[in-house]
Amino acid sequence: MKNFFLAFARFFVGALFIFSGLIKANDPLGFGYKLQEYFEVFHLNFLNGMATGIAILLCTLEIILGALLLLGFWSKKVAWGLLLLIIFFTLLTFISAAFKVVTSCGCFGDAIPLTPWQSFSKDLILLVLITYIFVKKDLIKPVLKKERVQVNIAVVVTVLSLGFGLYTYNFLPIIDFLPYKVGAHIPSLMVIPPGEKPDEFEIMYHLKNKATKAEKDMSDKEYLKTEIWKDDNWEIVGEPSKRLVKKGFEPKIKDLIITDASGTDYTKELIENPYYNLVFVAYDLKNTNVKAIGNLNALALNATQQFNIRTVLLTANSAQDAEVFVKKNNLFSEVFYVDAVPLKSMVRANPGVLLLRNGVVVNKWHYHNVPTFDQLSKKYFNK
Repeated sequence: MKNFFLAFARFFVGALFIFSGLIKANDPLGFGYKLQEYFEVFHLNFLNGMATGIAILLCTLEIILGALLLLGFWSKKVAWGLLLLIIFFTLLTFISAAFKVVTSCGCFGDAIPLTPWQSFSKDLILLVLITYIFVKKDLIKPVLKKERVQVNIAVVVTVLSLGFGLYTYNFLPIIDFLPYKVGAHIPSLMVIPPGEKPDEFEIMYHLKNKATKAEKDMSDKEYLKTEIWKDDNWEIVGEPSKRLVKKGFEPKIKDLIITDASGTDYTKELIENPYYNLVFVAYDLKNTNVKAIGNLNALALNATQQFNIRTVLLTANSAQDAEVFVKKNNLFSEVFYVDAVPLKSMVRANPGVLLLRNGVVVNKWHYHNVPTFDQLSKKYFNK
């Protein structure tokens, strides 16, 4: 029975670590964004520039430890590595949940969003199983005895897992779990479907009695029902706050607002364009790949001149910074402004490209593998 439980613990922990590592390695840039949230909380902002590199290494480590646990190689070292890692993750998720500093841990990327308390519960279960594995580590036997074979397999696992993270970083996720994935109809993802209800909120007032100095909080419904507003002794102190009463349906895309430099909203016009529309996304112009921007600029010029394709550049930079960038790089595309959060979700690249038509994401590319103008013409524009 003991051996059975040990085998179960090894399989469960090993498989979960491999799955978790692969899911995050599928989108290392997204995991890097999540790490930056933790860096902000713990005042480690100097690590922001290394977030993606750290993300790839963490994913690789998870996969390696999971694989070695299943194979039974170097059980003592692997058990120590797993125990230290899960203690660190458990403390991190507890802080996240208890102090509400990060709303999602990113344990399984965007594939399986978990609340902070769900993440903490998952880590507690893993902590119990890994502690048991650690105690029984001497009973774990390798499936292959030869040291050289073990080393060769470990090297292959390391190269493959690290290579996977580097590939998805340079050529977009293999599986896109984000709302702007290929085939998505953006306008329909921005609205609440018929029959579904939005979040229900109530307005909270903080009241103070001028005569007795007593204070109390009251909802807007109570405020009207009790008619306390008729009593001149009670006055509202500070600004009213909004409190969530009941969670409703939440659109997958809820924060997309596209404006020009003057603040005019162009969201509907751009995403519902019935014709092909090339959208270049560069959320941070200061750190974007300038050479890639030049290539996209040439692509935009050809597409517009030969097929009258509308091309736009979306950025989260200020209008002043964007104007300087446009002049410096002689950009042809129209420039519009969007918050950085939706831009990072559109395409995991800086810059990246989306091909839209009638609100649908026809295709998307990392700047490393954007098709040539001739390829785009043949596949899309000439049809």
